Amino acid sequence: MKGSVGELGEFGLIRELTSRITGTPAVRLGPGDDAAVVAAPDRRVVATTDILLEGRHFRRDWSTAYDVGRKAAAQNLADVAAMGAVPTAVLVGLVVPAELPVTWPVELMDGIRDECRVAGAGVAGGDVVRGDLITVSITALGDLRGREPVTRSGARAGDIVAVTGWLGWSAAGHAVLSRGFRSPRAFVEAHRRPEPPYVAGPAAAALGATAMTDVSDGLVADLGHIALSSKVRVDIVSASLDVPAQMSDIGQAVGVDPLQWVLTGGEDHALVATFPPETKLPARWRTIGQALPARGRNAPPVTVDGAAWDQAGGWDHFGA
Repeated sequence: MKGSVGELGEFGLIRELTSRITGTPAVRLGPGDDAAVVAAPDRRVVATTDILLEGRHFRRDWSTAYDVGRKAAAQNLADVAAMGAVPTAVLVGLVVPAELPVTWPVELMDGIRDECRVAGAGVAGGDVVRGDLITVSITALGDLRGREPVTRSGARAGDIVAVTGWLGWSAAGHAVLSRGFRSPRAFVEAHRRPEPPYVAGPAAAALGATAMTDVSDGLVADLGHIALSSKVRVDIVSASLDVPAQMSDIGQAVGVDPLQWVLTGGEDHALVATFPPETKLPARWRTIGQALPARGRNAPPVTVDGAAWDQAGGWDHFGA
């Protein structure tokens, strides 16, 4: 496909993008009308939205448009799963410069569509506008299927803390890319295209998870959200965390303790949850700590091996 977005025009671009979309049972009426119609059998809809900004959340010299599409959809669909819900649909907002080659948004849509397929969701519609900087906004919807949502505020002292998915892989991949390398490939791909464990979210809700979130800002930061919302303290046992040998090799090469990536690296979109202590967890879940009584207003909400984590705790868009 040749030419730029400006040459194709708004409606030509919309036609091209919507032609890439396949239907799903949950999307009763997709693109082409004033609004989409998405089934909501539970009569409640889980909804979340995120924005990806070129230069801040992705770089075109690091990631293909297809990679960006997969990542944009994944980080939103993971939030739906973290509520214990099943993803059903996404809406796409896209800002692109007129001179951008048409192939870029087309490949982006292919990535969004394919990630939605992994999660069992569909693309219900969206909007395209002209702007100076590529911006991708995704709104994801989900169905609770009769269960109560698993929020951040339900953890209780005595609960076990467990995680499923990868931790620190995206941060290690970012470190590799930042130094101009493209391998080890598994870690670079983890940064470009996270793989959230979607089915584990609703499964955790069925197991009786008391609180849950996806690890988007870093394990310490995201467990801090649970601890503060639930009025408990969370202690992480560092020996229980998985640090692969290749991650250790990367850390040695760049002078970083890989445990820092595991504890503070975001964008893996693993799921971390608290469960009653008697819960028998499936093999995919790794117990990494415990919820304990809060110590007081000035005490850290998350500790590592009983001590405060004295390094940066995760991502903050407005932090230093």
